Amino acid sequence: MSQAKIGRTLADSTPYWPPQPSPPKGAPNILVVLFDDVGFSDFGCYGSPIATPTIDALAATGVRYTGFHTTAMCSTTRAALLTGRNHHSVGVGCLANFDSGYPGYRGKIAKEAGTLPEMLRPHGYRTYMVGKWHVTSLTETGPTGPFDGCPLGRGFDRFYGFMDAETDQYSPELVRDNTPVDPPGTYADGYHLTADLVDESIRMLADHAANAPDKPWLLWLAFGACHAPHQAPQEIIKAYDPVFAHGWDAEREQRLARQKAMGIVPADTRLPARNDGVRAWDEYGEDERRVFTRLQSAFAGMLDHTDRHLARLVDFLERTGVKDDTLIFVLSDNGASQEGGPLGFINAMGPFNMKPEPMAEKLARIDDIGGPDTHSNFPHGWAMASNTPLRRYKQNTHGGGIRDPLVVSWPSRIPARGELRHQFCHASDFAPTILELVGLEPPASVNGVPQTPLEGESFAASLADPAAPPRRRPQYFEMFGHRGLWKDGWKAVAFHPPGSAFEDDRWELFHLDADFSETNDLAEAHPETLKALIEEWWTQAEACQVLPLDDRFGPRFAENAARFHGPRKRFVFHAGMGHLPTDMAPDVRSRSYRIEADVTIPPQGAEGVLIAHGDATCGYSLFLRNGRLHHVLNIGGMKAEVASDRPVQPGARRLGVVCRQGQARRFTLTIDGAAVGEIETPLGFATLISWSGLDIGRDRGSPVADYPAPFTFTGVLRKVTVTMDEDQTLDGDAVGAAEMARQ
Repeated sequence: MSQAKIGRTLADSTPYWPPQPSPPKGAPNILVVLFDDVGFSDFGCYGSPIATPTIDALAATGVRYTGFHTTAMCSTTRAALLTGRNHHSVGVGCLANFDSGYPGYRGKIAKEAGTLPEMLRPHGYRTYMVGKWHVTSLTETGPTGPFDGCPLGRGFDRFYGFMDAETDQYSPELVRDNTPVDPPGTYADGYHLTADLVDESIRMLADHAANAPDKPWLLWLAFGACHAPHQAPQEIIKAYDPVFAHGWDAEREQRLARQKAMGIVPADTRLPARNDGVRAWDEYGEDERRVFTRLQSAFAGMLDHTDRHLARLVDFLERTGVKDDTLIFVLSDNGASQEGGPLGFINAMGPFNMKPEPMAEKLARIDDIGGPDTHSNFPHGWAMASNTPLRRYKQNTHGGGIRDPLVVSWPSRIPARGELRHQFCHASDFAPTILELVGLEPPASVNGVPQTPLEGESFAASLADPAAPPRRRPQYFEMFGHRGLWKDGWKAVAFHPPGSAFEDDRWELFHLDADFSETNDLAEAHPETLKALIEEWWTQAEACQVLPLDDRFGPRFAENAARFHGPRKRFVFHAGMGHLPTDMAPDVRSRSYRIEADVTIPPQGAEGVLIAHGDATCGYSLFLRNGRLHHVLNIGGMKAEVASDRPVQPGARRLGVVCRQGQARRFTLTIDGAAVGEIETPLGFATLISWSGLDIGRDRGSPVADYPAPFTFTGVLRKVTVTMDEDQTLDGDAVGAAEMARQ
């Protein structure tokens, strides 16, 4: 490479400026809008009654794909979308929440698999990421990193969003670039994460236009919607009650009729039987139907609300004159979620910690659904309706888990207007398609690391040509032992009951070209075809690091937590510490422990939070109020509180709480080591504390206890020490169920 010539003076020296990267001629801006847990039929332009006029308008200026497939879970689909490779191949065979120690299951994208921003940035693109990441180990998302798997470490120039699978929409766990930050508002003043993410997206693009208007950009906008908790303004939620009062059975029929009329599915598509365990709507009583309807309305309201804010971003592109030259993708990461169970939840955090949520309680709290102290999710029946006309859900490799909506709009380059594309395509085809449309080849190395070949195939030709050739390569699927393989229009698929022998799984065979909804099992009629597809699945599994098969839920989460924390049983948090994500906080679940804060109380007294972990839906807090020491244990909104029997005197003090595990949990408050109050309660952290993190000296989010956040401590706090005993006893299956609801 040329360098400057250095002489003794400027007269005998020659400067040198390295050439700046330039994008291919006509390279478009790229906007990726990624929804979470939105089913195949949930957009209006795919058959739903939910109002999505912004998405529908983009579809009217572009194309809708009916054969777009994902990977059944969020981390895994994002890894495939970003890299153009299969998710196991890049080390994200399952979730970013654990590292199983096998190449396909590290929970973090391998350096040998460059991401789309890493491929685009050397060619002059500016790259921006807003929203949900969830493709690096959560134990690496704390204040010390390492940050090489975070958005800025994987090719994005800027990041604003959250690292985990989900977050509270009114009190999110936000990160700007690599630093945790507080939300810029609260529920009380109208804050909602969706609006914030769109505000930040517009700001990044406005800054781009001011600073580098001649450079193309990639904006990856990954909403929290519609992952639980389903939260949206009440007026939007309640407006959907009459829309869905007819129930999930009628809703499925109506959606399928619309899909047939639109051409989304063939006219002879059959509606499958209800998914296992889903009862007929009419079998439930009036009160149950009211609750179920409102839970569905919260999901619908969240999607509607997000579409309204997406309209602001699209309007910004219009006003700044770049919309026609922007390649826009709108898609979902997997099918609708089954984590709400058969009856749904208003606050799932209680049941996950063995606190029941009976129907009477659900009914009493029906108007809280979608608010700041709820963690709601809809029942299986409504998730089934979201996935119309497909079988099963997210996590599964039947159509309901892996077939998703995809809208593509590029007005200046795609002549199609409102057309449909029925070709099979996969999340791993996404990056190759963008590279072809931009005019780039995948790099041989990224940051000096040799790259593995892309495994996806571009579907760019189909954007303009509905008769473009179909995908050539077979495509495997695997998630928690559920398996599948598509090849030449045929699909073999096996549902795997957890804990059963893999060799006992029953494989089904469907000819998808003639059986969109997977209702006509041809396994007995074409045994040789099925055998060949199963053999091909094993070939693909070996080549793509799928093996060894592992259907464990709880043990993988428990093993990961134990490996991360190791023998550490003592945490010291010094004043000045920032926010700590939940996966890095002390694991006080199902064990005895002691918390002690080293403080000075001024002569006039003090109040405020000493330590708080969690939010209004679940957590714990140690704080001073009205001169006395308090501890609150919040399990799903039910609170066990104890206050000291005497005021805390001015001066240097050690203020603490001791938890003793037993048939019931005993919490004892201490001042300078002396017991000053005690309570016994059956409540406790059986499987999780919270998906919100920990702070000292304040409660940054929606408050754990009944005080106004952040309730900052007004004395002098020097440090907080948490010491845990060795008596932890976790129910692995229960932990797994709770963690799966997090994904």
